[in-house]
Amino acid sequence: MSGSARLKPGFGEFQRGWAIVFSSFLGIGLGLSPLPFYTLGVFAPHLAKAFGWSMSQIMAGLSVTTLMVLWAGPLTGLLAVRYGVRRIALISLLLFSLSFMTLALSNGSLPLFYASWALVAITGAGTLPITWTRAVNHWFDTHKGLALGIALSGTGLFGVLCKPFLAWIIGNYGWRAGYVGLGLLPLLIAFPAAFLLFRDTDTSVDAVQQTTAPGGLTVAETLRDWRFWLIGLAMVPISLCLGGPVPNLEAILGGNHVDPGTIASLTPLVGLSAILGRLAGGWLMDRFWAPAVGFLILGIPAISLWLLARGTLDYPTAAAAILLVGFALGMEFDLMAFLIARYFGLRSYAAIFGILYVFFSLGGGFGPLVFGWAFDHYGNYQLALQTAAVTLVLTASTLLVLGRYRKFADEPIDDQA
Repeated sequence: MSGSARLKPGFGEFQRGWAIVFSSFLGIGLGLSPLPFYTLGVFAPHLAKAFGWSMSQIMAGLSVTTLMVLWAGPLTGLLAVRYGVRRIALISLLLFSLSFMTLALSNGSLPLFYASWALVAITGAGTLPITWTRAVNHWFDTHKGLALGIALSGTGLFGVLCKPFLAWIIGNYGWRAGYVGLGLLPLLIAFPAAFLLFRDTDTSVDAVQQTTAPGGLTVAETLRDWRFWLIGLAMVPISLCLGGPVPNLEAILGGNHVDPGTIASLTPLVGLSAILGRLAGGWLMDRFWAPAVGFLILGIPAISLWLLARGTLDYPTAAAAILLVGFALGMEFDLMAFLIARYFGLRSYAAIFGILYVFFSLGGGFGPLVFGWAFDHYGNYQLALQTAAVTLVLTASTLLVLGRYRKFADEPIDDQA
């Protein structure tokens, strides 16, 4: 009997697994996935003013992170399979917190700046959803999508809170203090919660129940499955088209003649709508075919990208565009985690997630650089936004060919991926 099957059906799952969801919520929300992504756009003007760096040079920090995650992500997945996700998550939270604060030591040297980002990525790989969602998937079955949505909505909450928090720190103490303040959050909030509450599996069951594990494909079997490659290749342009505009959002809105005060009130909407997207997406995936849900939620923001490319925006239009983008951003990780569990099973979940995260990171990491380059080259974001709008619809539609979910029988535990 699998860990998820042992739980009570329905919302009884949450009575047993709430601590896993809550600690995962904090760990994901204050981890490598959102922390750099939602804040680099806030730091960018201060770094440009202090060191004379261009927008593309600053955004390249996220690309460095991506390059490191290309191997650190799969490695983290394999280590989680071997040593357990709790141990990997705790060590990573501690090291990630310390390494993020090294960005405060930036002195105008781009190699040093990029080296700090590389360190952040390597140490923070264990804070990615690779680890946290593996435990959530083990504890939940009937409400797997909703549980994943709640856990992953930590990124959206941080997106809402980080900008005013940063504005206060930077306004009073400077941008270097901003990096220190952000770096302390995983250490002071996420680490204690994970230490006290986070567990790989339900240790209350007896030894007989612990001798079996959820079924699923091995890594080798998964790599021979066309569905794996379809999901992976689709995630590259999807994450690029949705993730590229967000760190550049302040500049995009400025190019649409939106005043700074209005921009400050609009940008937190990304995080707020991401929370709604995660919860709504998870609820829908529990009830409807996930690829169709993904196509709708990931494809509709093409309208937003086209609106952002217009050159002039009023407040309601800008707010609607940002809300749709954020709503879709809230769906990406949930969808990938859900599809892995339904099409490949939980046997090698962390390792498979780690490999697929490489595809996701390619788009999400280089997207801000591509958009920043477009701004430096053309003086605006219009061509990048219009191209992204068309690409988003085309790639999201490929998910519709995935077919029926697989059913996996429980099988003996095999520690080998």
